[in-house]
Amino acid sequence: MRTQLQRMALLGLAAGLLSGCVEPRPPLYRWGAYEGLIYDMYANPGTADPTTQIVKLTEDIQITQSKGQRVPPGVHAHLGYMYSLTGNAELARAELETERRLFPESATFVDGMLKRLSGEG
Repeated sequence: MRTQLQRMALLGLAAGLLSGCVEPRPPLYRWGAYEGLIYDMYANPGTADPTTQIVKLTEDIQITQSKGQRVPPGVHAHLGYMYSLTGNAELARAELETERRLFPESATFVDGMLKRLSGEG
């Protein structure tokens, strides 16, 4: 009984030591300023105007792509929304279509935004 208990303790110790050697996974997405912009937009109205958000999100997308990382879901849709607020329907449409292409599960949401953008909804 005691030998079995010692063996189990030794196996537990070995498993603990080996699990410490595992490298952490890199993050799936590079979020950049996106979360902070969304927070500021709602928590502190007026601090994150559309033009500022367009600049920051565009820079984030360029940095993310230059590092070979993935742009997270929602970024292109939000950027499209910001373009629509500034009256640039062409760039808004392009960003929304990019969101739909990268994240097909967003198609219903993006299609609704595109309809509203074109005045149908």
